[in-house]
Amino acid sequence: MYQTLVFAPLVGFLIAGVFGRTIGARASEIVTTGLLFLSAILAWVAFVKVGYGHQSAHVDIANWFTSGDLKVSWAFRVDTLTAVMLVVVCSVSALVHLYSIGYMHEDESRPRFFAYLSLFTFAMLMLVTADNLVQMFFGWEGVGLASYLLIGFWYQKPSANAAAIKAFVVNRVGDFGYALGIFLVFALTGSVGFEEIFAKAPELANKSIMAFGYSWDAMTLTCLLLFMGACGKSAQFLLHTWLPDAMEGPTPVSALIHAATMVTAGVFMVARLSPLFEQAPVALSVVTIVGGTTAFFAATIGLVQNDIKRVIAYSTCSQLGYMFVALGVGGYQLGIFHLFTHAFFKALLFLGAGSVIHAMHHEQDMRNMGGLRSKIPFTFAMMTIGTLALTGFGIPFTSIGFAGFVSKDAIIEAAYASDRFGHTYAFLLVVVAAGLTSFYSWRLVFLTFFGEPKGSGHDADSLHSHADHGTDDHGAHEPHESPMVMLIPLALLALGAVVAGFAFKGVFFGAGQEEFWKEALSVSKDNKILEAMENVPHLVSLLPTLMMAGGFLLAYFMYIVAPGSAKAVAQANPVLYRFLLNKWYFDELYDFIFVRPAFWLGRLFWKGGDGKLIDGLGPDGVAARVVDVTNRVVVLQSGYVYHYAFAMMIGVAALISWYLIGGVR
Repeated sequence: MYQTLVFAPLVGFLIAGVFGRTIGARASEIVTTGLLFLSAILAWVAFVKVGYGHQSAHVDIANWFTSGDLKVSWAFRVDTLTAVMLVVVCSVSALVHLYSIGYMHEDESRPRFFAYLSLFTFAMLMLVTADNLVQMFFGWEGVGLASYLLIGFWYQKPSANAAAIKAFVVNRVGDFGYALGIFLVFALTGSVGFEEIFAKAPELANKSIMAFGYSWDAMTLTCLLLFMGACGKSAQFLLHTWLPDAMEGPTPVSALIHAATMVTAGVFMVARLSPLFEQAPVALSVVTIVGGTTAFFAATIGLVQNDIKRVIAYSTCSQLGYMFVALGVGGYQLGIFHLFTHAFFKALLFLGAGSVIHAMHHEQDMRNMGGLRSKIPFTFAMMTIGTLALTGFGIPFTSIGFAGFVSKDAIIEAAYASDRFGHTYAFLLVVVAAGLTSFYSWRLVFLTFFGEPKGSGHDADSLHSHADHGTDDHGAHEPHESPMVMLIPLALLALGAVVAGFAFKGVFFGAGQEEFWKEALSVSKDNKILEAMENVPHLVSLLPTLMMAGGFLLAYFMYIVAPGSAKAVAQANPVLYRFLLNKWYFDELYDFIFVRPAFWLGRLFWKGGDGKLIDGLGPDGVAARVVDVTNRVVVLQSGYVYHYAFAMMIGVAALISWYLIGGVR
């Protein structure tokens, strides 16, 4: 079963990628989508079998390679953590495939697109089923390759090519740290297999290692390097810049990257390696602080973005910060639970945004929208459900609420209850981020679906015109609802956004969580975070709901009751507004620190080294001078043996003389 589950997307990729032009676009769509739904069905079977039936499995495929003491097998590790990720990856990917049939119906390169989607899914499945670090790294790099191909799918657009390269390069920075972390794990344990690593993890506590000229705690350094890789894949603070630009790919790609695959890889990796991170409290504090910073930082930028997809992209970045806060304080179950619920409502929001863009004939600027709730009522209802789930709407002190209410509020409580260094900082930031999330989420709904239709490209809170992201025929056709093949995935994801929280809370971190997570997550005996969060003050439990309500009321006032107030606030605080609009100027900062020096160095070697030095030596450069010397040396080739023998004797005499006079010591 597990072989079929994992390799079905690979078969779809090969069929659509190799034979796509022969069998046609429609056949490619049907084959790849059908195989993904097969994997999704098997994933849910595995979830029930492993999670509730406690039938974990280890499936050996083949011996991959052996090099000295390094033995790497190709095998599947199927435990509860794997089963959860299989459900997330396969379910969302299958619905994205189905949705893409409608969204991409006018694109002539559909076979290539569906092949890339299936390759993406296969790489992610290899990552989450990996039984060792090398196999995980294979999947890790596979999703990086597939993201490059999908973000730059419309390669005729320079912006798409630039975004694809940016995503690829930024992730290589994180992957460098991740690779070093893997090397250190092997150096410390003599293995890359999870069973062997986890068994030796307790022995590594307080062990020191020399690196970069200093003595480091071995587990701290190892886990920080591994977390560096997670920061790249999951777009955490400082390595986040690639994620918003990934919007240059088709909208289904955005849903797949942000909900089910690439960005969740870092969260999964830290949870999978929890036995190592439990031995490195300093590293966990770093995870907590970085996660809290990311949650707040990304939420502030989302406040002023005008592209509907970019708002949701920064929301993803912020929610990933919540997941890392949960991991950092030791609540691994909480982080994975939020990953699980987030997949449903974030995929719903992205695909809903795609339905809006489809209705508006490729318009993405929210300032050119408005009044769409009567034009596309089903999409409006689905986006509203997704927004309620994201902002955490529910009944306080109960488990009754949308998915985000159950999973996100638990993380805030855990951040407060923790005694980890940095937990107070993270708690304050995630609480504020909850209010900001509510504001920008409802801002998106109000700008898009309420008010009067707008086509001028100017909204109440804009200070300048925003470049058009779509085609030239905006307003030429009446906005219309998407076809059924796009609406069915929205309905199914909406169901998950409504029920996934209260339906699965018990097994993820409730009374039955210990049996559910058996052997999948390993925490130390001192980790009592789940018990501690049950005893937080009532005000702490109520805070997320208050922040959610406050954000909603503020957005309602500024965009419905008094629309002009948004522009007034922006004009009253132009420096802050532009600071947020320009994403804290990180792109400009990195351009100044890294990009420009790299280009300067490249031009130096190109113009100065290659152009002036190599090609500038004489009329035709160094190559011509080499030819001149060769032509002169040829004269010495007389063809007479005694000439060559005489030259050899001179050489032997010179060698003996040097040895006798100066060579002997």
